[in-house]
Amino acid sequence: MALDPASHIDRGSLSAIFEGNPSVTQPVLQCVQVKPIAGQQGGPERFRVVFSDISNFVQSMLASQVNFHVHEGKLRKGVFVRLKAYQTNVVKNKKIIIVLDLEVLEHLGESEKIGNPQALDSKTEDVQPQSTTIQTSGFYGNNAQVPQQQSIPQRATTNSSSTAHANIYPIEALSPYAHKWTIKARCTNKSDIKTWHNKNGEGRLFSVNLLDESGEIRGTGFNEQCDQLYEVFREGGVYYITSPCRVQMAKKQFTNLNNDYELTFERDTVVEKAEEQEGVPQVRFNFTSIGDLQTIEKDTTIDTIGVLKEVGETSQIVSKTTSKPYDKRELTLVDNSNFSVRLTIWGNSATTFDVPPESIIAFKGVKVSDFGGRSLSLLSSGSMTVDPDINEAHKLKGWYDAQGRNDTYSSHANAGASMGMAGGRSDPVKTCQQVKDENLGFSEAVDYFTTRATVIYIKGENFAYPACLSADCNKKVIQDNDGQWRCEKCDRSHPKPEYRYILSVNASDHTGQLWLNCFDDIGKQLLGMSADQVMEMQETDIKAAEPVFQNAACRTWMFKCRAKTDNFQDQQRVRYQVMTASPLNYSAECAKLTEMIKMYSME
Repeated sequence: MALDPASHIDRGSLSAIFEGNPSVTQPVLQCVQVKPIAGQQGGPERFRVVFSDISNFVQSMLASQVNFHVHEGKLRKGVFVRLKAYQTNVVKNKKIIIVLDLEVLEHLGESEKIGNPQALDSKTEDVQPQSTTIQTSGFYGNNAQVPQQQSIPQRATTNSSSTAHANIYPIEALSPYAHKWTIKARCTNKSDIKTWHNKNGEGRLFSVNLLDESGEIRGTGFNEQCDQLYEVFREGGVYYITSPCRVQMAKKQFTNLNNDYELTFERDTVVEKAEEQEGVPQVRFNFTSIGDLQTIEKDTTIDTIGVLKEVGETSQIVSKTTSKPYDKRELTLVDNSNFSVRLTIWGNSATTFDVPPESIIAFKGVKVSDFGGRSLSLLSSGSMTVDPDINEAHKLKGWYDAQGRNDTYSSHANAGASMGMAGGRSDPVKTCQQVKDENLGFSEAVDYFTTRATVIYIKGENFAYPACLSADCNKKVIQDNDGQWRCEKCDRSHPKPEYRYILSVNASDHTGQLWLNCFDDIGKQLLGMSADQVMEMQETDIKAAEPVFQNAACRTWMFKCRAKTDNFQDQQRVRYQVMTASPLNYSAECAKLTEMIKMYSME
């Protein structure tokens, strides 16, 4: 007997969830329209979906974590879905749903629009925002305890109720084009107050990481806002934040959050502690296992979780760039991949650390280093949670108690020479077409290969960037109004930068071509001069450097490369990064060809 999809739809459920009816939790609806939302170039991809319960229809927006249903072709016009997590809202007197999680009910098939649903009537005075956090996997952990009462400066109040905020926006929906919004978010991290000094003056700032069911965003307060709001925020507390508050493109060098935007608190930004601390996740993690660290590129920011095996003593180092002392402490973590890793914590976190060994610690925002093979460092914007109440921690604790306590662990200390450093590897020689046919770079692990290819073209635009002069920094610097070049990482200004190559090279063989990414050392080999020299030539004559790029073409090299998938503008692509480049050894190449000819001998 054929299924009757209409009988599975929860008729009237849309009206019920906007009225706050607790009996409706995971309504089954029909999708009657899916359309992409035009957004800012380079911004996150968004989709508008219209859902029907036969009686009514309502417009919805998908959070980015559920976009894959559209990409895979499962969420399309006519199919049936179960909303598993969502948030209702009213924008410009229109009722909308922000979909945080859903299930496509493929067994119900698809159908033309059932019935004649009407637009859900919008009476904003009768609507209060509703939120569901139906957690099927314990992904976010438990809710934090309500922080202690605190004194709040002007424009901030305690005991705020959600009834006073009828226009709650999800963080995922914030953009520079959003106006008159309020978010309800948990402060998962608060930085110390930082100061800066330059010829233009001096100032102070602090930042917070804010989290709701849809995503995370960084907020920063400068000077007056730093003084007024710093004591308002407490880590773990839930707050209403109401515009005016500037939404701008995120400065990725200062944040480890997966959001293209960030907030800057303004003079009239209102921050209120929420009376209801429930309904907002505590922390969102995206864990990388310790055993997989060798596949992660240097300087990548990740989250990880492990058992605290050893705790080192506090020590102090003096920065070469600022001559300031810094406290540090080294921890050793292990997990069920049977690998261990050294993780360094800094400053107050190091001096006040009193977590007993064999505790489970989840770290958010640690930087991967290749020092000693692989090691980790907790960033100032990162955080650590001891014995978190999440599934990953419970599994790790059970494994450690059952067998991990007596296991032996491998270290990444010597893995770099045999696994991660392409310069010392004996990687297979591939043609350009073989690299593509074998899908190198599409696996979870990094793929290494060697290719014999001829440089065809080197892009002459954006071939270098101004870098910091401090030893071992190489971060991009920005010129200020006084002509000085400012490095935010080192907190120093320099009279001039050192330009470093970031070349995009088209290389070809008899089977095809690849676009290769080359950094400074490789760029010097290919062009025969430093990026500073090329930039100096361009200062006198914009076309003076053209022969440099032309002369580098039509030369054949042995490129040792690494292939790894990354995300650019929400699109996956494979990057081929050149690790080493060496001219052809004609004697060795002739010997190889001779051996290949012998293989075809008929004798």
